[in-house]
Amino acid sequence: MEAVVESAGVQRAVGRVGLSAGGAAPYPPAPSLGDVLGLLSRVPFPADGAGMIEQIRGLEDLKSLAGARQAEISVAFDLSQRREQAAAGVPAEEQGSGVAAQIALARRESPARGSRLLGLAKTLTGMPHTFAAFRSGLLDEWRATLIVKDTICLSVEDRAGVDEELAADTGALEGMGDKAIIAAVRAAAYRRDPASVAKRASRAVGERCVSLRPAPDTMAYLTALLPVAQGVAAYAALSTDADTARSNGDDRSRGQLMADALVERVTGTPGGITGVEIQLVMTDRTLLQADAEPARLPGYGIIPAAVARELALAGTKARTGTATRDSGSNPELDVWVRRLYTAPATGELVAMDSKARLFPAGLKRFLQVRDDTCRTPYCDAPIRHHDHVTSWHNGGPTMASNGQGLCEACNHTKETPRWTAEPVPGPRHTVATTTPTGHTYHSTAPPLPGRRTRRFGKPSAATQVQSGPP
Repeated sequence: MEAVVESAGVQRAVGRVGLSAGGAAPYPPAPSLGDVLGLLSRVPFPADGAGMIEQIRGLEDLKSLAGARQAEISVAFDLSQRREQAAAGVPAEEQGSGVAAQIALARRESPARGSRLLGLAKTLTGMPHTFAAFRSGLLDEWRATLIVKDTICLSVEDRAGVDEELAADTGALEGMGDKAIIAAVRAAAYRRDPASVAKRASRAVGERCVSLRPAPDTMAYLTALLPVAQGVAAYAALSTDADTARSNGDDRSRGQLMADALVERVTGTPGGITGVEIQLVMTDRTLLQADAEPARLPGYGIIPAAVARELALAGTKARTGTATRDSGSNPELDVWVRRLYTAPATGELVAMDSKARLFPAGLKRFLQVRDDTCRTPYCDAPIRHHDHVTSWHNGGPTMASNGQGLCEACNHTKETPRWTAEPVPGPRHTVATTTPTGHTYHSTAPPLPGRRTRRFGKPSAATQVQSGPP
């Protein structure tokens, strides 16, 4: 029965895309995903604007149907994995470990995102009206997520009551934007259980944090999640300082003044980088010969060569292994240059070995420079653990070729039963990770600056410029 219902749903969605107009053969009773993909690839391009809009809408409905099916399969996969783990004697409190990570890899998402997607799937399948709206295209995945986020604090019964009240599958939310949907959900949730909503708000204080994300043009987003009173107070203080400076003749914009004041207050230094360790990876040619090869700033990513040289040398006179100060108007920096040589053909850093059980400090730094972020596919989290690819207790040596940088969550996932990892020979350091279902995913260290400009078969120096203590 499930196959028949699913087949009918697929037929409705692909019909809106225009498969019937393409002269496709009669649809099989139980189509495979390959059948659907093959049919979609043969859909003719509409000749008129109205047809194009109809096809865009049909594809949007198809995306929602596919997302709903992914949610159902994710819940079923979680249940099957828990049953297998229980049969294998895994303690009840550990059952389900690694499930979200496998879903993330299959969906080409980060492990953190995979965990949220599994939680979303479990909650959505328990909200029949919202889930039906998701399947039919009345809600997309993002707006279904908004509904879940603002009902997650409720009991199963109260969440079902909100779902019944909203009745999204009747079109009650049709035409609403994100803010309107959030307002409607929050109002319904508060009517059901005001105590839980208030408790969630008080608990949210414990989730305050600061994050950093890359922005275009060598900029960055520094974001703080704060209790509302603290956030308003901080913004008001920066605004007041900026307005005062403007009234005293400062020609910087209000936004520039607020940003500069924030950096100065946090770091205690104008310009914000003296005494704080930053690391910059570039070739010796970029640093010393004005080469155009871009550099890499750990925690941010690739930056232009000119910006890297300015960051490394502005206001300083750098010498290898020596810190000097310049008395100019730019902020004074303590700069050390550490030369890290790479193989000419592959860009692989020169290996560093150790017989110790734990990675020594120099080798940890080596792994951080080589790997940049967590080596799990699709995970961009900062490196927190320095891991033996082949574990120490299985004879894995403490050396660069058997090491990788992982975030804490990915390192714990790797140690769960039936997960395996091994180094794979290749031009750059590569790790093959195999999940309990037998699927294998490969992770290759990112290329270092200068890989495309090596000549004459000689090693290239990937220069690491560091401000702060050596």
